[in-house]
Amino acid sequence: MTVLTNNPFAPTVSPREDRRQSDAASDICRGVVRLLRAHGLVTIPEFTLACGRRADVIGLSDRGAIWIIEIKSSKADFRADIKWPEYLEYCDRFFFAVAPDFPIELLPEETGLVLADRYGGVIERPSGETPLPAARRKALTLRFARAAAERLALLHDPDLAARVDAFKA
Repeated sequence: MTVLTNNPFAPTVSPREDRRQSDAASDICRGVVRLLRAHGLVTIPEFTLACGRRADVIGLSDRGAIWIIEIKSSKADFRADIKWPEYLEYCDRFFFAVAPDFPIELLPEETGLVLADRYGGVIERPSGETPLPAARRKALTLRFARAAAERLALLHDPDLAARVDAFKA
């Protein structure tokens, strides 16, 4: 699925195709999406926040709660990440998601923890809840809805992205 677009709501290519995400991270992502679905949340992988950062998975509950899950596929991946605290301003709950064999003692204890593989996951440590301000929640919810609608539209008509970009030019 290669889609060339300037739309911040649409991924430019699938995560496996762009190779930004390893196969291990992709498997963890699949398990996280399944876990969040089992908890009643709908999800969007590779979601761009208003600050320009890209959350690995964002989830939205039926009550409007917003969860962000940051996937770490290795010790090196975690140690190289200095941006994760910026995500805390954009969610009610924050989790790291790792494979079951990840050395979890490296992860901050104040964050939630999900253990996942390609078949599912489990919340090993719950996340504390820090409710978002109403204005930010509304903006994030609208961004989530637009991103989901845009991705659905692109699934139905992959050529739509080129037409939208041509119109903007």
